[in-house]
Amino acid sequence: MTLCVAMLIASEFMPVSLLTPIAEGLHASAGMTGQAISISGFFAMIAGLMVSTVVGRINRKVVLVSLTLCMLISLVITAVAPDFTVLMIARALLGICIGGFWALATSVLMRLVPHEKVNKALGIMYMGQAMAAAFAAPLGSFLGGMIGWRGVFWALVPIVVINLIWLMVALPSLPSNERVQPRTLLAVLTRRYFLYGIVGMSFTFAGAFTMFTYLRPYLETHAGLQVGQVSLMFLALGCAGFIGSSLGGRMAKRHVLGLVRLVPSVMGIVTLCLLWPDMSIWLVAVLLMAWGAMNTALSIGWMGWMSQNVRDQPEAAGSLMVAAIQGAILVGSALGGKLMDIGGIPVAFTGSIVLLALALVTIGSGRKLLRPA
Repeated sequence: MTLCVAMLIASEFMPVSLLTPIAEGLHASAGMTGQAISISGFFAMIAGLMVSTVVGRINRKVVLVSLTLCMLISLVITAVAPDFTVLMIARALLGICIGGFWALATSVLMRLVPHEKVNKALGIMYMGQAMAAAFAAPLGSFLGGMIGWRGVFWALVPIVVINLIWLMVALPSLPSNERVQPRTLLAVLTRRYFLYGIVGMSFTFAGAFTMFTYLRPYLETHAGLQVGQVSLMFLALGCAGFIGSSLGGRMAKRHVLGLVRLVPSVMGIVTLCLLWPDMSIWLVAVLLMAWGAMNTALSIGWMGWMSQNVRDQPEAAGSLMVAAIQGAILVGSALGGKLMDIGGIPVAFTGSIVLLALALVTIGSGRKLLRPA
């Protein structure tokens, strides 16, 4: 499952480092090609909301293996796409895989390991996110210059084939005796503590991506870094995710409320500090590593909170949370773009800080996020 997470995230964000050659190869504009990223997020949001109701009582092993097979098909279609329309179809299919997998992942982990080890298992699984964040974009850019952008996607295909076979062999049968009804989703959403949690989580993700989506323009203009230095900054940020996954796995077990408060606090402080003029490159690197660690711990914290407080309906809660996360990412990215147009980097980063502050206000002491005894 960790490898599957790495492949899903690598597949989702690989076009970021290959945007220009993809646009040239398909005779499309860079703006149109950028939609290939947003459309996968949109379909991930829809799939995350619907998967637990659509799959019904189908064995969850069959569902996860089928989603991995869909990822494989999406990569092949992307690699052979003759035009922009086919590329968008492939990306929509990938979005369904992403949303479906994330919606079921935590509930599956809750069945694979004892309850006291769920948070450790989450930390291990999110190592895949750190791996992809650290290496997908640099490797994509490097290999794209050697074998072309289609070759990069072909290179992912054998890894996903191995992952598919591995899941078929390693996962035990995971029968499901209960179908999640739409009214179950609504019932979980109307739980007061869960609603507070999902709003706080949405503010955090939106705030994070209001800043992160426009980090490269910040590094090039505000920080004045060269292309090679920018690549090293992203590598440092991604590698710090390994620290975040380890820290998140440890904190989520006993201090999950502290973790979900820590993440927006550190992210907000880092974003504020980045606006300070004439900072040294080393200080920028340290700040981005702190942000990168929190970025990985972010998901672990909220999924850990869900596993501890919505044990009776983990699939319904997982579906709602994945849909909220994908929606928050889309809103945060779009808001950041609007703020960039209004006042550049300072205004966009200020918007991120405001959203993260709203997350802290919503979370408060954390008591209202706890399921009543």
